Parts: sequence; C-alpha cells; structure tokens
Amino acid sequence: MNNNDVLRKLRYTFNFNDKQMVAIFASAGEEVSREQVSQWLKKDNDSDFVALFDTKLAVFLNGFINEKRGKKPGPMATPEKRLSNNIILTKLKIALNLQAEQIIALLESVDFRISKPELSAFSRKVDHQHYRECKDQVLRNLLHAIDKTYHVERTGKIVSPTTSDPKVAAGNSKPSNNKKDFVKKKANKAAPASPWVEGARPNASNVYVNPNSTAGSKRQKLKLSK
Repeated sequence: MNNNDVLRKLRYTFNFNDKQMVAIFASAGEEVSREQVSQWLKKDNDSDFVALFDTKLAVFLNGFINEKRGKKPGPMATPEKRLSNNIILTKLKIALNLQAEQIIALLESVDFRISKPELSAFSRKVDHQHYRECKDQVLRNLLHAIDKTYHVERTGKIVSPTTSDPKVAAGNSKPSNNKKDFVKKKANKAAPASPWVEGARPNASNVYVNPNSTAGSKRQKLKLSK
C-alpha cells in the first residue's frame, strides 16, 4: 500500500469532507489547501494525482489521533520523516483506542488470522530481536476491518426501499397517506407483483373467521340471533 491508499481509505471510512480533512492536518500543525487534499485523494492514474509524502501522512495520522482522542496539552507530536506499516498500525491503534484483542477480533471479522505474539512484534523497536515488519497484507486487512466496523454513512443519505437489507427497508418504508393511492391499491390488491399486497394493509379487517365453520352453521346462528 502507498500513503495515498491509506489517506483515501480513512477519508472514505469516516466520511471526512474536504473541510474536515484540512482541519485534521491543521490540528497537527500543518496548513494544507483543499486543492492539495483533492490531489492526494485522486486515483494513481489521474493526471492531477500527487503522491503523499511520509511526513504529510504522519501529520494527518497525528491529527486523526487528535480528532478521535482529543488534543493533548503540550507541544505537538513531531511527524516521522519516514513511515512504515508498523508506525501506521500503531497510530491507528492509538486513534481508535484499540487493545491487542480488539485488533485481532477486527482482523478475524475479515477472515484474517493473527496471533497476539505476532501482533506484539509489530510494536517492537526495529533493533529488538522479536521485531517483525508489518506487511501490506496486514495493514490492508486492518483498514478493511476498520471500515467494516466504523464506517460512517453520509448524513441525509436516501436509502432505496428496495434494498436487500430488511431492517433498512423496514426503517425507511412509510405507509402512504394519500387516500387516492390507497383506493387505487385496494382496487388492484389481487395483482401478484404489488408490494402493497405483500405488506400489512392499514385497513385490514380484524374480524376472525373460523376456518372450520360451515355455511349451514352460519345460517343457524343468524336465526338464533333474531
């Protein structure tokens, strides 16, 4: 993965707009323009694409920590001149306040298995005997798992009532208050493809009819009632 991939993924997951992206950089002491942010978020084959340097991504991740955990008093964190997947993973862990067990569970949610000792090795110092390099595969799956768990939907997003998710469909479907529409639907209630027939009808009869009753018994009851 390159730095632009990480930036794009975090922007998408947390639905940051350009103004928020600029503010996140600013909270870590870096003034950037919306045009710069736009260029960093372009696809690699776009003519306006600009590669994001390690220092800039480090600044963004520091700002992301401020965004999620709150800004600590005192001097700002110095951004790293050289980033590695290990450092990026550590910063994501801090920003989202994740424990080792939670990271392992996140990775398992996307069918990626890792042991606690393997995960701990990513946090060791480079000269430590148990240090291990965090490969792209691990970081990519972690970002995917974070998106799956923390994804922020756009506010005011319209969800189609034909969505395959029954919970979402139920939450967004509302009965019509238009009397003409109701009369029209009632007249055509025998149509097999009508979604109104499949759902609960607002004026359905509440009278219970005994399926074991016969026409003769009904006539007898009528006579008795007279």
